[in-house]
Amino acid sequence: MMPSAAEPKAISQTEVIDLGKMLQVVNRVKWRIVTLALLVTVLSAFVVLGMEPIYKSTSTLLIEAQEARAIKIDEVYGINSGQSEYYLTQFEILKSRSIAERVFTQLDLAKHPDFIAKPSLIGEIRASLSFLPKESATRSAEELEAIRLQQQLDAFIEKISIEPVRKTQLVRISFETPDAKLAAAVANALGDAYINSQLEAKMGITQRANSWLGGRLGELRERLDASELRLEEFRQQHGLVDVEGVTSLDAKELERLSDEITVARSSLAQAESFMKVVRKYGATDIGRLESLPEVTSHLSIQNVKKEVVLVERKVSELRKVYGPKHPKMIAAEAELSAVQQSLHAQIARLVQGIEDEAQTAKQNLQALQQQFNQSKGAFQRLSSVETDYRRMLREVETNRQLFQSFLSRQKETEVTGDFDSPVARFTDRAVVPTAPVKPKKALIVLLAFAGSLGLGIALALGLDALNDTIKTTQDVELLLAQRALGYLPKAAKRSNSEQRDFAFFDSEQKLHSEAVRSIRTSLSLMAIDKRLKFIEVTSSYPGEGKTSVSMNLAFAFSSLERVLVIDADMRKPTMGMRFGQPSYQAGLANFLSGTDALGDCIVREVRPNVDLMPAGAIPLNPLELLVSPRFAELLTQLNEQYDKIIIDTPPVQAVSDALVLVGHADAVVMVVKADHTRSGAVKQTLGQLNQAHAKVYGVVLNQFNPKNASSYYGQYGYYQAYESNEAVS
Repeated sequence: MMPSAAEPKAISQTEVIDLGKMLQVVNRVKWRIVTLALLVTVLSAFVVLGMEPIYKSTSTLLIEAQEARAIKIDEVYGINSGQSEYYLTQFEILKSRSIAERVFTQLDLAKHPDFIAKPSLIGEIRASLSFLPKESATRSAEELEAIRLQQQLDAFIEKISIEPVRKTQLVRISFETPDAKLAAAVANALGDAYINSQLEAKMGITQRANSWLGGRLGELRERLDASELRLEEFRQQHGLVDVEGVTSLDAKELERLSDEITVARSSLAQAESFMKVVRKYGATDIGRLESLPEVTSHLSIQNVKKEVVLVERKVSELRKVYGPKHPKMIAAEAELSAVQQSLHAQIARLVQGIEDEAQTAKQNLQALQQQFNQSKGAFQRLSSVETDYRRMLREVETNRQLFQSFLSRQKETEVTGDFDSPVARFTDRAVVPTAPVKPKKALIVLLAFAGSLGLGIALALGLDALNDTIKTTQDVELLLAQRALGYLPKAAKRSNSEQRDFAFFDSEQKLHSEAVRSIRTSLSLMAIDKRLKFIEVTSSYPGEGKTSVSMNLAFAFSSLERVLVIDADMRKPTMGMRFGQPSYQAGLANFLSGTDALGDCIVREVRPNVDLMPAGAIPLNPLELLVSPRFAELLTQLNEQYDKIIIDTPPVQAVSDALVLVGHADAVVMVVKADHTRSGAVKQTLGQLNQAHAKVYGVVLNQFNPKNASSYYGQYGYYQAYESNEAVS
């Protein structure tokens, strides 16, 4: 599967940390980093040796979860030791300033040498400057002494360490000081001060509680006596012996009457319901009345109806045997008529009885209602008396309970007032330490070495990241997107300018000559199928070595071809002077201005197969001369005489002379001083050359340090290795 076109672009935009490059940067300055680390380590060792040893002593306290008590009086002290907040509170009390101040005063540490302030350098300088206001002039002696004590106490507190042991009731109390005995004494004194302060606080609370309870008891006793007297007078006033029994009888009577009224209302309702039916059908309609449930359910009616049924059955049976005038038949029908009349009479009497019952129920209900209203009024009057009675009784009971509670609490506080129950105890007392806890000299020195080493590496990487100059041929290709034609090694500091310019011919500087030949080869290979006669050499800024590169390129091509070097930098010409020509030697400016002939402006054989056309007299308008038609005519004449013409031009960022000549050049060579010229400036120069349609063949990295060659890429050190092997052989 072919990758999409977007993938390479995404990969190129991703920032990748180049560990190899980072290692190269560190390797390049490794001895400087090591030197920095060693200097810092030695300095740290001297500082550490002069540091005062600090001793630390620790005592361990157990915070009691349950205090030993003679009796239980938690409410007086307000302590709930079952909660985690209790232990946190105790830890904060241990850290409090009051505990520290108590120990500070107890041990008289204000006079101890460790807490006597030493005069500081700033203080001495301030005291020596008489025009500055003195602090003693604005504060009294008492205020200054108080400030001094507070500062000493602050210094003392800073050396205290309170550390609770996780998930236990233990707490460690530590103190650090140069005095080992003092460290143990303070660690123990802090625990004792905490225990004593808690005991004193508890005893103070007990005494205050006892005093307050004693004062309240007298008031409560008087209140109880007054409430009991009022209750007794109320009883006598209303003649109450057992108010609860009286009200209970009235309540039962009301309940009985209420039940009877309910029953009477039910009976009256039933009777009136029946009478409504009777009135509806009429008292004489016995047939309908006979079918009513209230009538049929009556026992006497049921008995009579049974007799009627029996007689009717008898008449029916006799009718089957005898005729209507038979004596038995006549007797049976007479009996049936008598029974039916008895049924009608019973029904009539029942209706009359129910009517009488309704009247009686109505009268009974009225009597019960009247009696209930009378009992209800009596009960209400007695309930009002009972309410007042119970209110006074509750007041008496409340006063009695409150009095008993305060009396009991006072007895408890009296009993426990002199009972010392510590809230904590020592599990381990502090002992005098035998070895200091700090400074850990070996660790400090080791950390100083590691830290300075890391700092040196970080500084090296940071400075390298901030350094956006062109340092390697890889930077030329990656940052400038140009071909790297090669590099010229940096000459030794002891060599003069003449030795550096003509190092190509120095048998002891083979690295330089081979580097120049490599540049020549690169140019020749790039123009293998193109015309390469006029080569323009330029740079971004002065001092990058474009003139030296022009000269050395001429020397390299001279071994194969006839070469002319033209110094087109008519503003600050130096090439004639480098070849040992006098300043009045005619040159390019003389020919272009028409003052001298071409033959007089060229110096023949400055080196084998190398001719020179110096800049000549410095004109007022170099740019106008370069754009004149005579310059094109000059190149036409020279084209017939030489195989290679190398034109040394001014820097692009200084003047625009080089830009007007690019149209005459077959190739433009850009010279960049290694580890000196910033990439932004070179990019700007290349942009200007491209805008002028220059044929930029590539970049020559000048004054590259061979000592750093192997730290970048191994191939840079090839010539050095080759040269050293050749020397050995």
